[in-house]
Amino acid sequence: MDLIPPEEMIFVGAGDFKKIGNDFLKYFIELGNLKPNARVLDIGCGIGRMAIPLTEYLDKTGSYEGFDIVSMGIDWCQKNISTRHPNFQFQLAEIVNQSYNQNGTVQASDYKFPYDNESFDFIYLTSVFTHMLPKDMENYFSEITRVLKKNGRCLITFFLLNEESHRFIAAKQTSQDFQYVFNGYRAVDKNNPESAVAYEEDIIRNLYKKHGFTIIEPIHYGAWCWRTNFLSYQDIIVAEKDGSN
Repeated sequence: MDLIPPEEMIFVGAGDFKKIGNDFLKYFIELGNLKPNARVLDIGCGIGRMAIPLTEYLDKTGSYEGFDIVSMGIDWCQKNISTRHPNFQFQLAEIVNQSYNQNGTVQASDYKFPYDNESFDFIYLTSVFTHMLPKDMENYFSEITRVLKKNGRCLITFFLLNEESHRFIAAKQTSQDFQYVFNGYRAVDKNNPESAVAYEEDIIRNLYKKHGFTIIEPIHYGAWCWRTNFLSYQDIIVAEKDGSN
């Protein structure tokens, strides 16, 4: 029997739960150079969509850590994944988020990842920075740099604003209506911008550089704009932590 949560519990977005997880496993391996013996960190692990395929790929010398702000997802993963795969661990992060965790106790801009320095080979964030504001994202970048090993890789998804995507937005040819303009980013909801955030690509590129990462070109732009050529729904950036940091 497939290890898939009940449909009514899935809060990580539309689409085929199993297919999306398998697609990203392929991206992790082919773009992120993920090895079976890697130590992996899943930031915003949800209800295990990305973790479940990894249980069939990571070997006994590899390991997985995931955290999320939604307690229901963490509870399900602990009960259904960790019990079968002891090298897969999940924990709740009590971070405030207007959309997903209004009762949190820590601001994302102050949150310290509960892991040692340089303890992971590979880190990924799928649809996390699409729900975070600049100050919070800046802190997460700093923490990713801290816990990732030298020459380790990270894979992160975004909604990126550039010349092409601005044209699609102006023509109303996007799945997200980023109509509200802020300093360096756009949002779908003026009163709750964390519901969906798109960042200027130049700002994101500068953040990678500031925090000691080299982007592995090309950026893989997504189908959220009505492109004819795309890899996934959101834009994907793979980067490597510089060995000198």
